[in-house]
Amino acid sequence: MTRANKAAVYAALIILSLLFLFPVVWVVLSSFKNSNDLYAWPPQILPSVFTLENYKAAFDKGNFGVYFMNSAFVTIVSTILLLIVNSMAGFALAKYRFKGDTLILVGFISTLMIPLEVIMIPIFSVISKLGLYNSLWGIIIPPAATPTGVFLIRQYLLSVPNELLEAARMDGASEWKIYRSIILPIAKPILAVLTIFSFMWRWDDFLWPLIVISDPKKYTIQLALSNFIGEYNVDWSSLLAMSVITMIPVLIVFLVFQKQLVQGIVTTGMKG
Repeated sequence: MTRANKAAVYAALIILSLLFLFPVVWVVLSSFKNSNDLYAWPPQILPSVFTLENYKAAFDKGNFGVYFMNSAFVTIVSTILLLIVNSMAGFALAKYRFKGDTLILVGFISTLMIPLEVIMIPIFSVISKLGLYNSLWGIIIPPAATPTGVFLIRQYLLSVPNELLEAARMDGASEWKIYRSIILPIAKPILAVLTIFSFMWRWDDFLWPLIVISDPKKYTIQLALSNFIGEYNVDWSSLLAMSVITMIPVLIVFLVFQKQLVQGIVTTGMKG
């Protein structure tokens, strides 16, 4: 590829990146605008005066700190459970041979074609009978195992030599020790991928918490954001400010695990 072609490719990538980033940049800058700047026409990118009044008003309007902690608890616990359950299931499907293992794998993958709306009522019925309605655990437990996570981990672990596990067994290692000391360290890249995905899924989830939670004190941050949207008007100033705050945890998680994310995506599926 010539220098001119490389320059054209880089220029196109930069332009596309700016186009994708523009809405995010606009939201961040608009969260610091006063009402006059926010509703000005034609719209202006930069605020005439940077103000934190939108953030102050949003925090004063409700218990946003409580909602933030509720979301943090749900997201962190859900992600930990997902990593544990999916890694065990993926390990079993990748390295153990038993009757019906292929059928189980096909069953897991086939559930990817079933939308949440189809199974929402049965899941809600189970949650209610277990006494988890209007509880944060009712949000956490149902997505503890995901077909996507099981499939990705299974595909990644197929690249682990069976001889390595057999050598560990010959040295007297139990299956639990093999899982803890060999499988988990090797699977760090794909676990990082699932950590990012799970964090985004649970942090941004709105529909399932809306169904399970009825007590405003147990609202997640996404439910709290809906309070800024009235029947006839929208409190855009507070909504933009809180939207910026909700972006920060996801951005931090992505920056922490970005190297493992690339490695996990590249290596997953190389062997199957």
